[in-house]
Amino acid sequence: METVFLVFLGASIMLILGYLKSRYFGFISQNPTDYADAQGEVFDLRSHLNGPIVCEGVIYGPTGRVTSRFVGDFQAEWTGNKGVMRERFVYDNGEEALREWNLTVGNDGRIRATASDVVGEGEGMQSGPTVKLKYKFKLPEAQGGHVLDTTDWMYLAPNGTIVNRSQFRKYGIKVAELVATMRRKEAA
Repeated sequence: METVFLVFLGASIMLILGYLKSRYFGFISQNPTDYADAQGEVFDLRSHLNGPIVCEGVIYGPTGRVTSRFVGDFQAEWTGNKGVMRERFVYDNGEEALREWNLTVGNDGRIRATASDVVGEGEGMQSGPTVKLKYKFKLPEAQGGHVLDTTDWMYLAPNGTIVNRSQFRKYGIKVAELVATMRRKEAA
């Protein structure tokens, strides 16, 4: 009986420590205020995600191994605080995907975002050299149609390149992660 109790106690402690690590020390514990006073250029979606953009990245599965690689061509256009960003992705298996974001940036840096595969409305914030966006993403039916809680963090590098890290969670468990770069497309 004592052995069962010790195993249960040990498992409980490990679960609590795992939760505390992810909540207070992991990717999802970041807050826009963490970057408000960071050195360097301030990230403004209206200028840094504007015009033709090339995106290159990888998607990691739940085991941490790369499951997909992709290249994206984006076109973003802004009228005042409202923007539309059209994305075309080509994956390593030859599949293509399209998405159109409708974005609104408030004068306080708050972001509202919608797209056809986003459930409801995404919310975010610009702060220093970063942008955080949270939304519920619905996978295509061919991939199960699951709705995933998504957190995107975009970091502006000193040369203007944007480094994007996204995590996708189901029931609080990380099921995928994306790392990508975005940069203005060179004039032909």
